[in-house]
Amino acid sequence: MTAVGPLDAMFLLGETREQPMHVGGLMLFELPEGARDQVFPDGTRDLVSRIYSEITEHQTVNPLFTRRVRNRALDLGYWSWEQDREIDLQYHVRLSGLARPGRYRELFELTSRLHGTLLDRRRPLWEMHVIEGVQGRRFALYTKVHHSLLDGVTALRLMQAMLTADPTQTDMPAPYALPDTFPSTAPATERSGGLPTPAELVAAAGRIPGEAGRVIGGAGRAMGGVGRLLGDLAGLSPVGLRSALRALQHEHSSVAFKAPQTVFNQPITGSRRFAAQSWPMERLEKVRAITGATLNDVMLAMCSGALRNYLLELNSLPDQGMTAMVPVSLRAAENAPGGGNSLATLIADLATDERDPERRIRRIIDSTTYGKSVLSQLSPLQNLMIGALGLGSAGPAAVIPGLAGRTPPPYNLVISNIPGPAESPLYWNRSRLLGMYPASIVLNGQALNISVTSYDHELHFGLTGCRRTVPHLQRLLLHLETALQELEAL
Repeated sequence: MTAVGPLDAMFLLGETREQPMHVGGLMLFELPEGARDQVFPDGTRDLVSRIYSEITEHQTVNPLFTRRVRNRALDLGYWSWEQDREIDLQYHVRLSGLARPGRYRELFELTSRLHGTLLDRRRPLWEMHVIEGVQGRRFALYTKVHHSLLDGVTALRLMQAMLTADPTQTDMPAPYALPDTFPSTAPATERSGGLPTPAELVAAAGRIPGEAGRVIGGAGRAMGGVGRLLGDLAGLSPVGLRSALRALQHEHSSVAFKAPQTVFNQPITGSRRFAAQSWPMERLEKVRAITGATLNDVMLAMCSGALRNYLLELNSLPDQGMTAMVPVSLRAAENAPGGGNSLATLIADLATDERDPERRIRRIIDSTTYGKSVLSQLSPLQNLMIGALGLGSAGPAAVIPGLAGRTPPPYNLVISNIPGPAESPLYWNRSRLLGMYPASIVLNGQALNISVTSYDHELHFGLTGCRRTVPHLQRLLLHLETALQELEAL
């Protein structure tokens, strides 16, 4: 039995019917040539059904995916994990067929329904759906995992680990069957060696919502080293803390934590709408070269233009520019142990009040450049803690009934860009991966989430929204294309 960490427990405590706390993803595959003509030893011709049988009947489940949550009266209110000794794989892994004609429209409708249902807490908190009948010799995998069990970044890494660059390899594992030596899948208490993690230290500063909170938690656990931890904490003396807070308050002083009220910042229901699409990275790279922006800035400008046009259609565009909470990667100092990147967050000005796309992207560039320069002056732990203070300001609307829509939101939505696999193309049981689309969490008062990942020279957008609060979510895909065309015309 393993105790549930404080941060993970928050995702269990914050879950309601209207606010499921699982992350998910949709992977689209193309069947290999001749798959429907192949006859298997048992006489069957259906490769998808055969894959389903293989992964449910002949693969061993990683102990991580056999854990279920326990919260009994005898435990005095503490959450813990216990092993499900009789896990029913055919409950957790399901074979579904799309309604004809099997277009992306039907695929996204099914994904929307699956993403809006709660996971059963009497069982391990995950599901995987094998979906056949997609037009064009294709099938899909939709997976969802409770945020208390895995964060979105680790879930994406699990998806990548089940793939191979070998188009002939068969008997590939499902993500729940990967060996338990896979990194970052141990419980938080085991990963941290029993020491409190930086994310746990700042949990009291406010509830950390969605993907950003898990990125912060993962970055904190990755730091390690008691000496460095104490050194960074010393840097957060009252004087240092006040200095860092002043820097945060002055970051984009006209927009930081002063977002306008929009249709996205209203109470939500439990039903979801999911939409997804891919864009060639080459198109965004051309805009990047023209404007001097980063690729992430161009992605934000696409989202900004799409949100502006979407809200104009609804006659709901605020006079003030919208803002987004954006996870960012900061290069560590050269003498930092291990080098690499440090994860933090900033509030980006989306400049949706600006009609001209060129001036809009310039404001976005200025906003993210200044935000990263402010964050780069802080230590990694200071970045995490100051970010948590800001992120926590979104928490009350998510957990206090009636508060969403009545108080100014700290930001209007979360937009995250999670790096995908560098190698391409990739395969699973001889079927080529065409796209991977994140499906994230929306919160009460934060009814829209845009998550992006990269693969095979494309950016794959996954849009998750409350079905009622964000009407006609799929129109945002058209507006994303329009926004990119406007940027290409600069």
